[in-house]
Amino acid sequence: MEETIQPLNRVALELGPLTIYWYGLIIGFGAMLGLWLAVRESERRGLAKDTFVDVVMIAVPVAILCARLYYVAFEWDFYKDHPGKILAVWEGGIAIHGALIGSFLTALVFSRVKKISFWKLVDIAAPSILLGQAIGRWGNFMNQEAHGGEVTRNFLESLMLPDFIINQMYIDGTYYHPTFLYESLWSFIGVIVLLYLRRVNLHRGELFLTYIIWYSIGRFFVEGLRTDSLIVWGTSLRIAQVVSLIWIAAAVIIWIYRRKAGLAKQRYLES
Repeated sequence: MEETIQPLNRVALELGPLTIYWYGLIIGFGAMLGLWLAVRESERRGLAKDTFVDVVMIAVPVAILCARLYYVAFEWDFYKDHPGKILAVWEGGIAIHGALIGSFLTALVFSRVKKISFWKLVDIAAPSILLGQAIGRWGNFMNQEAHGGEVTRNFLESLMLPDFIINQMYIDGTYYHPTFLYESLWSFIGVIVLLYLRRVNLHRGELFLTYIIWYSIGRFFVEGLRTDSLIVWGTSLRIAQVVSLIWIAAAVIIWIYRRKAGLAKQRYLES
């Protein structure tokens, strides 16, 4: 049976010299759906309708650049000898943590310039970011990347996965853990949790901090299954796992500090 399995075509459309890949379309769809969700909520929370459009226009290029530089920093042994490839994003090699750092810094600067509460801005954006991540992981599925270690077909079938997922996890004669799927499902559940917590009316900033904690917990465990992780120099530690633990600790500390210092008196549903 395995001899007849062919991977899904990564190319969605070819228009003369222009090739459009499913990866880009899926990432773009996730970003647009997340933007739509944020725009709707920002209007309810009293922000100008184009606030998040303006944020995204700046944040996307910054996020891509930071995602690339983050990756390059941990693969410096290669890039120090190939400096011309540092900005070659089209050859692969970006890191989601770098993209998130770039996005958060953009939101911080934007909120200062526009005189909008940073915590209000990121609270509104939190479900949208996680939704974009949940959808974006399917781009990795189309590229047969971001997978875990070797497994058997019987194992994948025991998870009651549809054949199109099982077959796409058959790479160069071996089946692999669909870690893209694990993270995507965890993120979709997280979106539901965050949307519910909007109604709970947490203190300002705590919806965003919940996102940080939720995503980092899932990423820590999923990363332990992956085979393409960046490794901390001179160790066997996975960088994404270390970063996830740091982010969880930082989010908890900030949560407690803001409560004790009286910096989180205003609640999410208050304009």
